[in-house]
Amino acid sequence: METTTLALLLLVPLLVWRIYSRLKKLVARQKSQLWRHWSVAIAFPVLLLFLATTTKFDVLPLSSLGAAALAGGWLGVLGLKLTRFEHVGKDFFFTQHRYLGLAITMLFIARLLYRGMEIYLNSRQDVPVPPPPFGQSPLTMAAYGLVIGYYAVYAWGLVRWRQRNKPLQAAE
Repeated sequence: METTTLALLLLVPLLVWRIYSRLKKLVARQKSQLWRHWSVAIAFPVLLLFLATTTKFDVLPLSSLGAAALAGGWLGVLGLKLTRFEHVGKDFFFTQHRYLGLAITMLFIARLLYRGMEIYLNSRQDVPVPPPPFGQSPLTMAAYGLVIGYYAVYAWGLVRWRQRNKPLQAAE
């Protein structure tokens, strides 16, 4: 094994640990900002449609994208049921279920890291074999579908929660 490959393999656990520690802060108690929820609720389904076109409508990647998006949507509903919502004065806060959000995001990041390692190790061969095109990998499409489905449904749930609960009027 080459030195650069060995160094890369040693740095991957450090990278995963840093990503995990940053994500842990993102699934803590957060102030609800309606514009953020709307942007995720609109942009992620658009991104899902874009990814569907990158599959060139090949059955296996497209079906894995769709099935994972449905599974992610179901997990988004479950995540909303496990979320703790708070209304403090004019401010809204929510605390996402830590392990569900972390697991879905880390699965996605793990797949991206694997794809990156696959491309890197392939480029180190004497006769590199080109990796499959981006939209033709069913596992990559499943990872994208899962994370997009989860966060899109979760954002829609947060928008609905905010619309149901209006801010309290300040006493004059």
